[in-house]
Amino acid sequence: MIDASYLAWPFFDERHRALAPAITAWAEKNCVAIDHHDVDAACRKLVAQLGRDGVLKHTAPGDGVETIDVRTLALIRETLARHSGLADFAFAMQGLGAGPISLFGSKAQRDE
Repeated sequence: MIDASYLAWPFFDERHRALAPAITAWAEKNCVAIDHHDVDAACRKLVAQLGRDGVLKHTAPGDGVETIDVRTLALIRETLARHSGLADFAFAMQGLGAGPISLFGSKAQRDE
C-alpha cells in the first residue's frame, strides 16, 4: 500500500486527489500481464489501453483538458512507473509527440 498522504500537499487540488487512485486502479488492472518478450507489441497495446481509458487526454489540451498540467503528468508517470516502466514509457512517448504540437503547432496540426 502506497502512502498517499502527499496528496494533501497544498499544490494538489481535488482533481489530483481524484486522479491518483483512478490511475492506481488502472495500473493495477492493466500492468499485470504485460508481455515483455515483444516490447513493440506491448507498447502498442499499452498506448491503445491508455487512449481507450482516457489517460492519454492528459498529454495535450483538448477532450476536456484545458492545458497541460505538470502535476497531473507527474502523478500519472509516478504511478505508471511504480507498476511498469514500460507503461510509463508508453505514456511519456505520447506526451512528447502530442504536447509540442498542441502548444506550438499550427491550427491544422492541432486539429489533426
